[in-house]
Amino acid sequence: MDKHGGGGGGGGLRRVVVVGGGIAGSLLAKSLQFFANVTLIDPKEYLEIPYGSLRSTVEPSFAERSLIKHSEYFSNGRLITSPAVDITESQVLVANGRHVDFDFLVVATGHDHPLPTTRDLRLQHYRTENERIREANSILIIGGGPSGVELAGEIATDFRDKAITLVHDGPRLLEFMGPKASDKALKWLISRRVAVKLDQKIDLNNVSEGTKTFRSSKGETIRADCHFVCTGKPVGSAWLHKTMLKTNLDRHGRLMVDGNLRVKGRHNIFAIGDITNIRESKQGESAKRQARVAAKNMKMIMVGKEGKMEIYRPPSSTTAIVSLGRKQAVAQFSLTTITGTLPGFIKSRDLFVGKARKHLGLHPTFVDSF
Repeated sequence: MDKHGGGGGGGGLRRVVVVGGGIAGSLLAKSLQFFANVTLIDPKEYLEIPYGSLRSTVEPSFAERSLIKHSEYFSNGRLITSPAVDITESQVLVANGRHVDFDFLVVATGHDHPLPTTRDLRLQHYRTENERIREANSILIIGGGPSGVELAGEIATDFRDKAITLVHDGPRLLEFMGPKASDKALKWLISRRVAVKLDQKIDLNNVSEGTKTFRSSKGETIRADCHFVCTGKPVGSAWLHKTMLKTNLDRHGRLMVDGNLRVKGRHNIFAIGDITNIRESKQGESAKRQARVAAKNMKMIMVGKEGKMEIYRPPSSTTAIVSLGRKQAVAQFSLTTITGTLPGFIKSRDLFVGKARKHLGLHPTFVDSF
């Protein structure tokens, strides 16, 4: 699909191609759409606010706000719903056969997480996942990072009759946070009758959709009517290994960027979001900050003020919040770590979805019907 907005093809405007329609790419495309001739390339027709996905699994209606068609916020540019497959010095080759010219390129393909191409199909996916939970008596969650802990918290809050087991291959939950946060999250889950098994793995090679008996690396047998895999997803850079940017990838498959968020050695190619090699917590707020800095820096180059580009500085704060159900959360601040309704008030009621919608120029709660 190739859609044009109102004035995206304007005369002397510089051509900006954004590959990837996640939080970072979407915000950058929106911020430049009236300043440049912007093309957004994404395999799907919508942006998914990622931190709303777990709640959408237990409450499918929540996805009505967290799934946003690109056309809602990106009205003055071109949208191509097809994956990018190659890059030259001046063009992006798309799987549908198009060659898209650029003066500036932004790579924002995040993590490799194949999703349905239409919003309706994604909504149906959440309804199907919710039905799996409702029909199950026992549920296995594999992975004790933020996704696994938040999903366990959501299910334990909404479906108190379910037997939930969480298996994590590390010595503590939420290893990106400090030990106090890990301990508080563990105690909260145990208080909700979630069985937490640490330092154990589930061999996913022998797991299929209908599997109901699982064996851990310690020889334990776990029976569950359905399971959810909440382990880390690979960086969305596999396609770059066949492009001219293959030499700009580090050993983890992330694009190496300079302080201005340009791919190192490339004057007109930027990278933002989870695909960069910036050492920081890969969270939505970081993606938003990078999008803002990259957009400003491209504007500075376009108007001949390259010397005024901004340096991107990762936040020094160790603040992190992980939701625990609808009203509580565990929060790590610079001087203390707490659980309860206070951090829950900050995040858990809305999971920052309303805030993300406002950044896109949309109403935080009201959703247009399609």
